[in-house]
Amino acid sequence: METVILKEAGTIKNNRPVAIWLYIGVGMLIVQVLLGGLTRLTGSGLSITEWKLILGALPPMNEHAWQEAFDGYKKIAQYQYINNHFTLADFKFIYFWEWLHRDWARLMGLVFIVPFIYFIITKKINKSMINPMLILFLLGGLQGVIGWIMVMSGLNEENLYVNHIRLAVHFIAALVLLCYVFWFALKLSVRPTEILKVPALRTLNIWLLALVGIQLVYGAFMAGLHTALVANTWPDINGSWIPAGMFSQGGFATDIVHNPITIQFIHRGLAYLITILIALWWWKSAQTPTNSLLHVTRYLPLLLVLLQVLLGVLTLLNSQIKIPVSYGILHQGVGMLLLLSLVWTFYLSRGVGSVNK
Repeated sequence: METVILKEAGTIKNNRPVAIWLYIGVGMLIVQVLLGGLTRLTGSGLSITEWKLILGALPPMNEHAWQEAFDGYKKIAQYQYINNHFTLADFKFIYFWEWLHRDWARLMGLVFIVPFIYFIITKKINKSMINPMLILFLLGGLQGVIGWIMVMSGLNEENLYVNHIRLAVHFIAALVLLCYVFWFALKLSVRPTEILKVPALRTLNIWLLALVGIQLVYGAFMAGLHTALVANTWPDINGSWIPAGMFSQGGFATDIVHNPITIQFIHRGLAYLITILIALWWWKSAQTPTNSLLHVTRYLPLLLVLLQVLLGVLTLLNSQIKIPVSYGILHQGVGMLLLLSLVWTFYLSRGVGSVNK
């Protein structure tokens, strides 16, 4: 047993530089998603109307270039129907957030690619890591393509904002990448002896991950359709527990994807259900060995889900004319941390062999 522990410790020590690199990537991905949220909440997502992979790394460098960029924005519906009062200074403000969002993505590309090449040269990455790394880069590139497809849905004379379904795809693709990098880092940094076999917890954890995934999709729908402004009361929804107009857009499938009041009703209901199930998971996890990593950190999902519900309520109650940026970003950030905490607990409860008690 002692030999196994020493071997595990040696392997983790050898993998530590790669694991740290991946955890830095996790942090940068969280920042990138939050920058996307800031871009959305400040109405900045359509301010840059073209994609220049290399030349776009720098903002306009003189007044003529700024005016050209502003003229491009003036051609789309968002300017013509909502922001036609904008001065060049107003445009520069929204341009900054979209530019920062895109440049942070470029920086992430460098942070992933340069160390990857270094680790290959120094043989810190073994053959078993190559394919997962290639998948990581593929997911990163795909995310950039999805982001531009989303932006294109608003660069016309009809749509005021990007399509909320494309926004959800962009958001979920980012979370898939985030979870993938986090899982990869866990594999390199957590000792196998910390992974317990607790089938009941693992099964419940899988259900929680599925429900949180659906909830995050509906969170993106809420953001894309500005649904918080439709009903900003709590605990009731505009004075009712089951609001009127939930099935008024021609069919069940249409309503659950496009009807703002239906989307908010589902989002609230899922929040309550997830909170109850996480409380149940927390109660069941008390039976795990007290010296295990899973037992020590089992409070994390419960604390995060309670904080997330509180932030959701505060975001809703403060959405009078527009959605508050501070509460909206905190709500999004804690949602990501909740997802990662459930990935973490699933990783620690997926063991094989005899059941741990």
